[in-house]
Amino acid sequence: MPRNVIRSRRTLFSLVAVTAGLVITVILMSASSPPVGSGIRFEVSLPESVRTQPVTGRVFVILSDRDQPEPRLQVSRRGAPFFGVDVEGFSPGEVAVIDGSTLGSPVESLGELGAGYYYAQAMLNVYTKFERADCHTVWMHMDQWEGQNWRRSPGNIYSTVRKVFIDPSAVRTIPDEGERGVIRLEITDVIPPREFPTDTEWVKRFRFQSSLLTEFWGHPIYIGATVQLPKGYDEHPDVYYPTVYRQGHFSTRAPVGFEGPPDSPRSRGRQAYDEWIAEDFPRMLVVTFQHPCPYFDDSYAVNSVNVGPYGDAIMQELIPEIEKRFRCIRKYYARVLTGGSTGGWESLALQVWHPDFFGGTWSFAPDPVDFRNVEGINIYEDRNAFYKEHIRAQTTIRVPIANTRNWRGEVQFTSRQRNYYELVCGTKGRSGEQLDIWSAVFGPLGDDGYFKPLFDKKTGEMDQEVAEYWKENYDIRHYLETNWSSVGPKLVGKIHIICGDMDNF
Repeated sequence: MPRNVIRSRRTLFSLVAVTAGLVITVILMSASSPPVGSGIRFEVSLPESVRTQPVTGRVFVILSDRDQPEPRLQVSRRGAPFFGVDVEGFSPGEVAVIDGSTLGSPVESLGELGAGYYYAQAMLNVYTKFERADCHTVWMHMDQWEGQNWRRSPGNIYSTVRKVFIDPSAVRTIPDEGERGVIRLEITDVIPPREFPTDTEWVKRFRFQSSLLTEFWGHPIYIGATVQLPKGYDEHPDVYYPTVYRQGHFSTRAPVGFEGPPDSPRSRGRQAYDEWIAEDFPRMLVVTFQHPCPYFDDSYAVNSVNVGPYGDAIMQELIPEIEKRFRCIRKYYARVLTGGSTGGWESLALQVWHPDFFGGTWSFAPDPVDFRNVEGINIYEDRNAFYKEHIRAQTTIRVPIANTRNWRGEVQFTSRQRNYYELVCGTKGRSGEQLDIWSAVFGPLGDDGYFKPLFDKKTGEMDQEVAEYWKENYDIRHYLETNWSSVGPKLVGKIHIICGDMDNF
C-alpha cells in the first residue's frame, strides 16, 4: 500500500477524435530483408492544397495498437511509439524521411517494434520565426492558447489513421495495396483555431498583448487571467476582496472547478459550487494566470534570459490589470499564493522573490526547490544525468537513475528514457516538456540562441558550469541561505509547503 499521496505533474488533456485525409503506400519486404526498422522508411509529404509556402517545424509518425483516440493524441511518456525529424523550408512536393536511424520513444528505433497490427498517423508541428531583442533568431512553436501542446495545437497539420501490419519481414496496409518499398504518408488536415471560453456570472476571463514579452520575442505574446468571483460580488459594488493567486499549468478552466450552478448533484462541480456559495465560506477572488511561452505551457513566472521577462510581465502588467478590472484589496496581506507541482514552485518563488508584495504562500508538492534532487539528478555532484556512479574496489558501477515510478515504487521510466522522449518531441529544447522548460528557465543562454543545456540529452554528460548558473540564479534553498539576513524577516509566517513522503517523479 502507498505510504502517502503520489501525484502527477502534467495536465491531462481532453482527447478529441478527428478525421482527415491520408495517403499511405506500403511496399512488402522480401523474406530475406533485414529486421523491421532497418528496411522500413516513412516518407511524409505536404500537399500544396494545404500549404503553399515552405514551413519549418518537426514531422512525426505515430504508431498505435488502437485507433481511438487518434494516435497523435496517444503520445505521452509511456504512450504510443512515435518518431520525429526536423524540417526546414519544407515545401510541397518534398518528403520528410523517418527510417531505422530515426530516434523514437518509448522504443528508440523502428527496429524495436514488435510484429502486429498498427494504426499509423503523421503530423507536422509548425514553428514560428522569432527575431528576438537579444539579436538571436530562433524557430519555435508559437503557442495558440492551447497550452504548448503540439498534438492539438491550432495550425498544426495531421493525417487520417490507417491500419497497417508490421513484422520483421513484411509491411502491408489493410487491405494490402500490393506495392513494395516505402510507406508514404500525406498530411492534409489543419487543426482549427480554439475558441476563447465565454464568461459566466461567476467566471471572467481576459487576455492582452504584453509589451514586455512582445519586445523580447519580436512577436506578439499574450498573457491573461481567469477570475472566479465570490458570492455577492455584483450585489455589493463597494466591497473589495482578498485575492488568491492560484499557480499551475496552462488552463482557462474555472479556478475552483465550476462555471456556474452544475446540473449533477454528485459532480465535483456541484460540490465546489455548494461550498463556494455557502454562507460561512470566506468571500474572495481566486485567479489563475495564463502565461504560456514558446518553450512550455507555463513560463514559471520569473525572468529568464531564454524565456524572457515573464516575472516582470506578471508583476508589472498582469497583476495591475487584474487589480484594475476587479475589486481587489491592493495590500500585501490580501494577496496570497497557492499551487501544486509547477504551481507549487511558482507560488513559492513569487513569495520568496517578492516578500513585500504577497502575504503568504501555500505551496503543494513543488517542483525542485533544491537542485540536489531534480527528478533524481543531483546537478552538483552527478557526472551523468542518466546514471548514478558508485565506486567499488576501484571499479565504477553505473546504475540507471529512476525518473518515474508508480505507487508501488516500481520504476516506469528512467532518466535516459524520459530525456529521449523529450528529444523525440523536439530538438533544441523545443519539446514543450518538463525537463526542457527547467533548462530554459534556469539555464544560461546558448551561442545559438536556445538555452545552454545542463547535460547532453543523448549521452547524459553534465555541464558543471551550467549547474553553477542554475544554483546562483534559481536554487531557492541556496537563495534563502545566501540572503536570509535580509529576506528572512520578511518571510516569517508566510511560507507553507505541503507534500507527501513519496512522489511519482
